Amino acid sequence: MKVLEAIGDPTFIPRPYSPFDRFLLQFIRDERDLPFLHLQLLITLTVIPLGILLYLPFVTGWAWWLITITYLFISVLRLKGPFGLMLHCVTHRPLFRKEYDGLNYYLPWVIGPFFGQTPETYFSHHIGMHHAENNLHDDDSSTMPYQRDSLRGFGRYVMNFILFGLANLMNYHRRKNRVKYATRAFWGEMSFFALCIGLCFVSVSATVVVFILPFFISRVIAMLGNWTQHSFVDPEDPGNPYKNSITCINVKYNHKCWNDGYHISHHARPAMHWTEHPDFFRKTLHKYAENRAIIFDGLDYLRIFLLLMNKRYDTLARHVVNIDGTFGSEEEVIALLKKRTTPIVYPEPH
Repeated sequence: MKVLEAIGDPTFIPRPYSPFDRFLLQFIRDERDLPFLHLQLLITLTVIPLGILLYLPFVTGWAWWLITITYLFISVLRLKGPFGLMLHCVTHRPLFRKEYDGLNYYLPWVIGPFFGQTPETYFSHHIGMHHAENNLHDDDSSTMPYQRDSLRGFGRYVMNFILFGLANLMNYHRRKNRVKYATRAFWGEMSFFALCIGLCFVSVSATVVVFILPFFISRVIAMLGNWTQHSFVDPEDPGNPYKNSITCINVKYNHKCWNDGYHISHHARPAMHWTEHPDFFRKTLHKYAENRAIIFDGLDYLRIFLLLMNKRYDTLARHVVNIDGTFGSEEEVIALLKKRTTPIVYPEPH
């Protein structure tokens, strides 16, 4: 186990702004979100032009493959994570001021499809269902019914989402009488597929690279993230965010992906700004201790997932932060982790 020492995750530090940054700041609600505008501009000047190039008739042979490799390297390996968690942040807290509200559609409708993200479905799923249900039974992306250290269980989880995700999401919103959410999800998804079908008449290969492959990558990564964030669920108190989520501190991932490792505090305070999580964590340590919350120091979600799939509870336990002697030994931590990965079955949703 680890003793909590310094926390090196990003917080907001005021700094002088360049003339260009001062120009950008007039459009957004919160100066702390200026990096999101920088990222959107970077994507607009790199990913989108490269994707368009693959459709041009004079780009063939080795040039086409070179652009394809470059496109996938930038969009999937470098920018997929920052994009996805930027979308997450601005879904909770709109980026642009009310007078520029139309610009808030640029990210989900223009940039999003290049990363395989269908417009509006993320909002309808994440805000409309996941946070509303907090990983409990009515949440279609709930991890509770699965053995969460099982690769087979994860495979079933992913396939259910890919094959039935939209239908289940729409049925959920119909049951809850949230027609607007269901409509937004349906038309967003259909618009994406219509775009792909239309562009296949221009170039099937380009459409596969630019839109279809990222679509499947996006869905798998989304499920891997949610699976790991909610792998350790207390069967006696599954609705408690301190007992159904985890927190990852002191990882590069938090610098790259806007403190996404702080998933406990995100579920406790969904509208909290991404730069506030480390300070909130420090101020509320007593709640983590009271709830025997799972905090990992030095492990990100991908490493936790891989350790879980290999049932390396010993390594996981060594990275758990022991706040004020919450845990007596690593053996106690291992027993708790194993208990919180077992399936939790509740009656069918009503």
